[in-house]
Amino acid sequence: MCGIFCLLSLSPARCVWDEAVHEHLKRRGPDLSQDVTVGGTNACYQCLFSAHVLHLRGLLTPQPVQDNTGNVLVWNGEIFGGLPVMPDENDTAVVAQRLSSCDGPSEILSVLSTLRGPWGFVYYQKAGDYLWFGRDFLGRRSLLWTFDSEVNALTLTSVATRGFGPAQTAWQEVPAAGVYRIDLKAVAEAGSVMFEVYPWAHGGHDLVSSFNTSVLESVPSGCTAVMNQSGLVLTSPVCPLNTAIPKSLDEEEIHPNSYSHVTDLEQLLASKENNEEVNRLTDVLSEAVRRRVQSLPFKVQDNSPPSNELASVAILFSGGIDSMVLAALADRHIPAHQPIDLLNVAFKLQVPKKPNESARKPGKHKNEPTDCKSDGADPQTFSPFDVPDRITGKDGLRELQDLNPERRWNFVEINITKEELQKMRQQRVCHLVHPLDTVLDDSIGCAVWFAARGTGFVTEDGGQRPFTSSAKVVLTGIGADEQLAGYSRHRVRFTASGYEGLIQELEMELGRIPSRNLGRDDRVIGDHGKEARFPYLDEDVVSYLNSLPVWEKADLSLPRGVGEKLLLRLTAKQLGLGQSAVLPKRAMQFGSRIAKMEARHEKASDKCTRLLTE
Repeated sequence: MCGIFCLLSLSPARCVWDEAVHEHLKRRGPDLSQDVTVGGTNACYQCLFSAHVLHLRGLLTPQPVQDNTGNVLVWNGEIFGGLPVMPDENDTAVVAQRLSSCDGPSEILSVLSTLRGPWGFVYYQKAGDYLWFGRDFLGRRSLLWTFDSEVNALTLTSVATRGFGPAQTAWQEVPAAGVYRIDLKAVAEAGSVMFEVYPWAHGGHDLVSSFNTSVLESVPSGCTAVMNQSGLVLTSPVCPLNTAIPKSLDEEEIHPNSYSHVTDLEQLLASKENNEEVNRLTDVLSEAVRRRVQSLPFKVQDNSPPSNELASVAILFSGGIDSMVLAALADRHIPAHQPIDLLNVAFKLQVPKKPNESARKPGKHKNEPTDCKSDGADPQTFSPFDVPDRITGKDGLRELQDLNPERRWNFVEINITKEELQKMRQQRVCHLVHPLDTVLDDSIGCAVWFAARGTGFVTEDGGQRPFTSSAKVVLTGIGADEQLAGYSRHRVRFTASGYEGLIQELEMELGRIPSRNLGRDDRVIGDHGKEARFPYLDEDVVSYLNSLPVWEKADLSLPRGVGEKLLLRLTAKQLGLGQSAVLPKRAMQFGSRIAKMEARHEKASDKCTRLLTE
């Protein structure tokens, strides 16, 4: 993972780039920083490339990579398949070598279509004076763009800064609808920037609708985007969503064994535990986790003893089904003597007052869970950090300890006060979340930032000691709800519109996840010099889930805690998990209680004023 940056200047004046952006990029890539400039005083354009490397694969490789013919690559990604990468090889070097051997656009698109894993890149192709850039199909790596018409300069960067007042820069996320090419000679002559778009395609049909909606609406002011004239496309790495609807809505036809009279949810799960779909999901998800926990820095053998005290992998951990399945699968593939860090964040609750019988009972937010044991607790036994995710996290820890008592599971209790939240939001998180700006982005962005920092304490031998996670790789469960109908809105849509409506909702979820979630989470986690990895969004996992009819993935006629993400719950049972397999979905902002810390009467989609204040 890296922080990458490119400044394309079409004016004679040399552009000076924001030092604050430079600092954000260096935090993403603390191991090595370097700049390369192409163009020069006699050229009609100039490109400044800056790269900041977090060493995670093979041997440490400096970026930007510049080959003998003058091509330049800045790469923020991981290759988990498609191209062979040996343990001592670095994927940046592998990609640079493959791209340098390409002649025309079709060959470059062929290389990019082959890649499996998250990526964002900028590539200067010396032959023909072209600038290529883009994100992977699912948008798992951040890439932002803006155009400054006053100095005639386009900027591409992994992370930006939020300005204040009328002078703030109009940053937007580069849509993950395809890759983009700029003819540098042509734009220098025209004095304006035009992007050629090479869209992702399913079965040879380009995603024109995706191009029209996401690209045209996101093109920086002063720039234009057009479909490439040759009609070339990238081949989608995942299969299309199965939109089949059952011929009959009779529940008996979809589920031959009626569960209407089953009251024991454990019995319900056990009755389907060994079906083919469960076995297949277990296999593809296990492989996705393996790729992500074993793709670590190559270590040259020496005489020094191995260090088994520090974890290489951490998990954003609530004790819910998504993070529990990731932990159980990581346990399969990480050597037993190495610890795994479970990062559990809690935002401080107010100390409860003595009950007053005459006082009106406080209102409850419609989306707020009622299962927090600390609500109404005795003030003498109350812990202000006993939020729902802390309680389920500790329960999940006990399940994992029963699953593998030999493993050291570092359950990191990350406790955040209102004062620290407000301070770090203004210093760091507001810039990382930008250009997103809703209440939901604030809540999730802050919660993930503090969790990924990994600073808290662990309990050992009955006592607590300060602890900071050493892991550079952070697994997150995002993607499970979007694909397996885990949100309450999926149940609402199913009730209103049946399977057809649910399929439309799931299709929308996967289509908007690059702009709604992934760029933000990549920027927030990367700020700690750590890399977010998303096993549920592995191409093989997404393809398998897309191939299934919707009723094999979820049955929303069943109760909460069973019907949503049914296939994943069955997988959890197969892995030996217990009560965590039937926990209802709880959003991170409510489980961590960050949503209760400040304004309670906001909607998730409202603009967040806390992000806008200076």
